[in-house]
Amino acid sequence: MEIRIILVDDHAILREGVKHLLETQPDMRVVGSFASGRSAVEFVAREHVDVAIVDMAMPELNGIEIVHRLQDTSPDTQILMLSMHSNPEHVYRALRAGAQGYVVKGALGNALFDAVRAVHGRQRYLSEVIDRNALDRYFQKQRTSDPLDWLSVREREVLQLTVEGRTIAETAQRLGISPKSVETYRGRVTAKLGIADLPALVKFAIRHGITSLE
Repeated sequence: MEIRIILVDDHAILREGVKHLLETQPDMRVVGSFASGRSAVEFVAREHVDVAIVDMAMPELNGIEIVHRLQDTSPDTQILMLSMHSNPEHVYRALRAGAQGYVVKGALGNALFDAVRAVHGRQRYLSEVIDRNALDRYFQKQRTSDPLDWLSVREREVLQLTVEGRTIAETAQRLGISPKSVETYRGRVTAKLGIADLPALVKFAIRHGITSLE
C-alpha cells in the first residue's frame, strides 16, 4: 500500500533532498512539498495525506501550530516532526501537540523510512539519539504546568510573529485582524506570561519551541 506524504519545511534544498530520499522506497510517494504551513493545511483539506513530515522551526506559523491545524483539518493524517533539536522540551512539545513521531535531522536515511512506516501504522517513533529517560522525567515535570497552555491559538500566533520581528501592522495583515486587536493580543500575552520586554520574550519563545535561531 502506497504511503502518501507531504513535506513542510521552509528550506527548499532540504525538501528536495528528503523527497528524493523517500521516493527511493516503492511504498512511499511525496504528493506535496510546502514552504508554508498554511499552504500545507489547505492542501490536506482537499487531498488525502497519510503522513505529514513537518519542520519544527518554521517561520510565521511554527511546527507546533501546524500540527494543531493539520489535526483539526485531517485527524487521520499522521504527523512526523523534523527538528535539529533532541532535547526533552522540544520533543515533549511536539508529542503533546499531537505528532506521532520525532526525527532529529542529523539522523535521516534509513531512520526516516522506519519513522514514516511507524507513524503510518499508528506507532510512536523517536530518533535513537533522544534520551528516553530524560523525556519521561520531563513529561512528569510538565504535567502540572505549561505556560503555553495559558495562551490561546491566536495569542500564540501573535507571540511568534512578534518575536520574529514583525511590526503590529505586518502582524495584523498576516493574520487578517486589526492593528488594535494585535495590540490587545500582545498585551494579553505579556500579562499572562509575566514577560514585559522583547529580549526576554524571544528567549521564552526559543526555549519553548515557538521560534528558532536556525
